[in-house]
Amino acid sequence: MDGRERWESLERSILAPEACASLDTRGRQHEEPPCPLRTCFQIDRDRIVHSKAFRRLKHKTQVLLLPEGDHYRTRLTHTLEVAQIARTVSRCLRLNEDLTEAIALGHDLGHTPFGHMGERILDRIARSHAREGFHHASQSLRVVERLEKDGKGLNLTYEVRMGILQHSKGQVDVRRSFGMDRPSTMEAWVVRISDSIAYLNHDLDDALRAGFLSPSEIPPVVLKRLGVTHGDRIGSLVEDVVEKSLGTGAIAMGESAMEAVEALRETLYRKVYASERVLAEEPKVEHVLKTLYDAMVAMPERTGLEKVEPDPVVRTLDFLSGMTDRYALQLFDDVAKPSPWPCA
Repeated sequence: MDGRERWESLERSILAPEACASLDTRGRQHEEPPCPLRTCFQIDRDRIVHSKAFRRLKHKTQVLLLPEGDHYRTRLTHTLEVAQIARTVSRCLRLNEDLTEAIALGHDLGHTPFGHMGERILDRIARSHAREGFHHASQSLRVVERLEKDGKGLNLTYEVRMGILQHSKGQVDVRRSFGMDRPSTMEAWVVRISDSIAYLNHDLDDALRAGFLSPSEIPPVVLKRLGVTHGDRIGSLVEDVVEKSLGTGAIAMGESAMEAVEALRETLYRKVYASERVLAEEPKVEHVLKTLYDAMVAMPERTGLEKVEPDPVVRTLDFLSGMTDRYALQLFDDVAKPSPWPCA
């Protein structure tokens, strides 16, 4: 019995009945021989970590545009925090940690530069060209299926691909998702709620550091029910989810905790996400991305995706969404600013 077979056997003995064992996978898009050491979900996790899209997350905005401080979150640190929270919940509920981690690490691979502001702008561009729109969850799926490895994709399992697609939700309402009310696996459900726990708490931490709000503006219900410190609040929510989900066949948050979470969400939207200070940057970001869109449609060879996607609108959106913030600004300088005439 090799390492993979031993682990698959161990999964059968320790995982809860509602968990997704590696041997129960619905397989990959393209069949391939099994690894002697790693289960299918462990392979998927490793492929995501070694992908170019994953490395680019370190220079993509989470909330604050182009933060200069070393301690502000990026899309990469957000992803790692989601993965850690999700693994803890999965372990406590005896779900498949490897599947959970793979979904968490891949859930934001298709996110745009400049955070959700960039996503809104690409959505408007797509719709203005008679396309269905742009959503980072479906784009993340597209990254792993079509765009990585020069158009070959990562050939991930069905469960990881669907978990990536289904991680999106309506703010913190864990009952809604991108086109589905219930994720296809419990592990995907864990990632969805862990995403909310992570971003609400680390966005609060970053907002306090950046001076968007003061400690006195944190809603009293948040302090009373979840805790005074960043660690206390995350710990309280993780414990609540585990307690309310254990043995229920669902991933849920208690009403008391949910009320505190909604109060925190409302404060962040009012003071941070929809603040004048943040929204003042959106016209600038829109100018950058629309300028780049027009330039890349005119110069498709610059995208490197001509052999991957023939549709010029989709191809250009693929290219723009894959950019880091700093690369987008560098390319904008290259295509939009006049070049100085060289000295003789």
